[in-house]
Amino acid sequence: MEIGTIIGLLVAWIAVLGGFLMEGGRLTSLVEPSAFVIVLGGSLGATVITSTFKHSVSVPMVLKQAFFTKHADPVVMLQLIVALAKKARQSGILALEAELASLENPFIRNAIQLVIDGTQPELVREILDVEIEGMRARHKTGVEFFQAWGGFAPTLGVLGTVMGLVHMLENLDNADSMGPAIAVAFIATLYGVGFANLFLLPVASKLKVHSHEETTTYEMAAEGILSLQAGDNPMVVMTKMRSFLSPGDKKKLDAETE
Repeated sequence: MEIGTIIGLLVAWIAVLGGFLMEGGRLTSLVEPSAFVIVLGGSLGATVITSTFKHSVSVPMVLKQAFFTKHADPVVMLQLIVALAKKARQSGILALEAELASLENPFIRNAIQLVIDGTQPELVREILDVEIEGMRARHKTGVEFFQAWGGFAPTLGVLGTVMGLVHMLENLDNADSMGPAIAVAFIATLYGVGFANLFLLPVASKLKVHSHEETTTYEMAAEGILSLQAGDNPMVVMTKMRSFLSPGDKKKLDAETE
């Protein structure tokens, strides 16, 4: 579970709602089903128009990635490739064929297969780069969906507010109901701005961070495999890959190496 996403959302919502309660507000006054339908349904529908149906139905899976990360551990991946480099150094590239069945990561397995087959290094790099770019493009689609949704939500909130004010102006003969009617009208704007800035846009940013971390990990793996193919010393392979790690992962690697 991505604990940072959970904590961030909780802090944001507690701060906003807590401040509202401190001012003497009541949570029940923020409940307005019609405004919720206009903002959520209208903004979602507008966002679906900007995307394909295939991408739209995959939104729940994309959203899941913001809360549950299953990315490959860069330190574990580095150690795996260094171990493969040691075996290739000792017994030759063809000795890696015995390791293929145990390689669970498809990217690593396919790359090692290319190396075993004697594929030219330039072509191996090109194939791996294309696969990484494809991964980045898939991630970008999910990020853009939530960014677009976060852009439409405040606008639909304003639209809901205008609709509420129109309804209020149609009933000016009842002055006592004008105050509550105006309050209800502005709930839509509150929903739109709140939903966009306290959920949709933060989720888009988190997905972008995850995408960068994952693609960087696979760029590191590609560099290590190419170094392995070139017959570099395992320490050289490790040094090349280590440059891709974050400071925290470098400390973790150093601690485990010692």
